[in-house]
Amino acid sequence: MQTSPQTTKNYNVWIWILSIAIPLAVAVLFTVRIPGVERLGFLPPIYATINGLTAIILVVAVYQIKKGNRKLHERLMKTAIVCSVLFLGMYVAYHMTSDSTAFGGEGIIKYVYYFILLTHILLSIAVIPFVLITYVRGISGQFYKHRKIARITYPLWLYVAVTGVIVYLMISPYY
Repeated sequence: MQTSPQTTKNYNVWIWILSIAIPLAVAVLFTVRIPGVERLGFLPPIYATINGLTAIILVVAVYQIKKGNRKLHERLMKTAIVCSVLFLGMYVAYHMTSDSTAFGGEGIIKYVYYFILLTHILLSIAVIPFVLITYVRGISGQFYKHRKIARITYPLWLYVAVTGVIVYLMISPYY
């Protein structure tokens, strides 16, 4: 199913709106504290698990498409997107009810942690338009363009998912 130029243009407008609005909304919501709501301290291990699950789903999805199983690949990719949205919702909810946890490590491990955290945050913002463009190209039947951008999207998204787990494991002793 090939899309018309107008439909593609409409998708692109929405992709850029979401790619800008999501990070801005997250940044704004980080300044909001919900009064009277108990700290949601149980969420970090859940959303870290969702990040790990996303990474596994991404690897399995790539394996499935290489085997020619397009339908399963599509379902897995939709699931990975849902997982990422669930992660984001829980992450924001946690930070709207809890103060940020300071990393307590010292020496070189502190620099390793902050490097991983910084690259994780920056790439989690950068990957949004890549995921959306890759998804739209796939569902609209633009498979050549889809494969071309997926070669960039996949390692970025996988890095974000895996480093999300690593950041959690490194900060969890200090909760």
